[in-house]
Amino acid sequence: MEYNSYKTASVSKEAAHEQKKWVVVDAEGQILGRMCTKVAKLLRGKYKPSYTPNVDCGDYVIVVNASKVQLTGNKWNDRVYVRYTGFPGGQREFTPADLMAKGADKLVRKVVKGMLPKNRLGSKQITNLFIFEGPEHDKQAQKPVVIDINTLK
Repeated sequence: MEYNSYKTASVSKEAAHEQKKWVVVDAEGQILGRMCTKVAKLLRGKYKPSYTPNVDCGDYVIVVNASKVQLTGNKWNDRVYVRYTGFPGGQREFTPADLMAKGADKLVRKVVKGMLPKNRLGSKQITNLFIFEGPEHDKQAQKPVVIDINTLK
């Protein structure tokens, strides 16, 4: 009996590590949420045909000019993030403007981390993100490729 067997090939951890690339994303003039969704997909590897959900097969992403990211409307002060310390009365609120005052990398990292899986894989993938507030970065030795984030879907 002859039949066609169509199987989805899963990528092993070792094979996925060999396919990793370094990419540079320029955040100047980009809308924060729209840019971060594409960065999160790059970190997960969803733009690759060999995407496997349970393997870290995404690229290393370098975000430059993070301090020049935009938010539409009055979201700098109207949007509120909430965290809880674990103690009674320990609920803390902060806005994107508060995070930007501490450093643009904190704002971008928080938004991207919220778009990754909430497990050990997501924790591993967020370590592949490198954020710089200015146009310069210290990862030239990896020979990163500059990509236009607007061409991705």
